[in-house]
Amino acid sequence: MSSANVERVAEGQSYPDNNPKTAIGALKVPLHLVPPSAKHYLAMALADGAKKYGPYNWRDAAISISVYKAALERHMDAFWDGEDVAPDSGVHHVAHAMACCALILDAMSVGKLHDDRPTAGAVADLQREYARP
Repeated sequence: MSSANVERVAEGQSYPDNNPKTAIGALKVPLHLVPPSAKHYLAMALADGAKKYGPYNWRDAAISISVYKAALERHMDAFWDGEDVAPDSGVHHVAHAMACCALILDAMSVGKLHDDRPTAGAVADLQREYARP
């Protein structure tokens, strides 16, 4: 459904399938936009972590952003350098990177994230300044 249709549905003007649930459903998070292949890869990485550390362990004990940022960068560096699959797990490096991001977001959502980022720098301003038009 286009954003224009969602707006019309949200305003109660119309809904394309004449189903009143559409008016409610159109206002919710569009989970259908997450590619199923990404969910599968992410699940494989999370299963590897669950086997090693226990499922949802970050909800029991807070995690530090720096630990997951470092792991995220190691996996992306290995992928960038030509290695697709992590040799210790047999899971794609990008899936492990996705898992790092997922854990940070979930820990944040349940109040179990230790924010040990350094004092904010100027990178956001630099990115805007040097963005190509």
